[in-house]
Amino acid sequence: MNENKTRFIGNIIVALILSIAVIIACFIGVNGLADFKSKKNSIDVRGYAVQQITSDLIVWTGYFDVQSIDLKDGYNRLEADKEKVKKYFVENGFKEEDLVFSSISTKENYVLNEYGANTNEIANYNLSQTVTISSDEIDKVTEISRNATELLNEGVQFQSYAPEYHYTKLADLKVTMLAEASKDATNRAKVIAENAGSKLGDLSHAHISDMKITPLYTNGVDYYDGYGYRLGNDIASLEKEVSVVLNCTFEIK
Repeated sequence: MNENKTRFIGNIIVALILSIAVIIACFIGVNGLADFKSKKNSIDVRGYAVQQITSDLIVWTGYFDVQSIDLKDGYNRLEADKEKVKKYFVENGFKEEDLVFSSISTKENYVLNEYGANTNEIANYNLSQTVTISSDEIDKVTEISRNATELLNEGVQFQSYAPEYHYTKLADLKVTMLAEASKDATNRAKVIAENAGSKLGDLSHAHISDMKITPLYTNGVDYYDGYGYRLGNDIASLEKEVSVVLNCTFEIK
């Protein structure tokens, strides 16, 4: 009698253990399925927008310098050259207030010893100054940047740097392009969802992965200098191309 009772209690315990195991297994399975579904309930796509722009601001800088064994004489000569530079630009249609002159930079050049190393004796001084023009008159400043070395004929040791071309309405353009990229991403996601037999839900996440300004016709591809270094946003070209890439995550119904 006791043996049957013990066996009966044992069977009940085994049944309970099996029932609990089944419940746990179902719980894990259901949660795993829910997790699987939640991962499958979204889609990641990229939206693209490309816009051609023409620079509306030019920034150009020229450089001139003198060498003198006497510091005071060097300042006087540089000041005389500065007046020649002013006169040249005024004669070419610029106002004095258009010209921004830097402070004078002074460098000591030392006498070299027999081994080509500097000594403590000063050989002469190099005094230099820059002049910068920022303007929306693109063609006018571009032309003067090419011709300013005519100052060499006036005895001015003048160098002209390459102009920088900028676009001042980039902030407004960025808003417009983000809207275009978002629309492109939505269309892409909609096609993918419909082809999979689903419907596109709400946008749950968006992130700008890239915005580039490159020379025209480079199609937003990175471009590099002669040493293999990636160049930043283009400032060397008048005509540019702006491209935006927007990473979006959409819910799927």
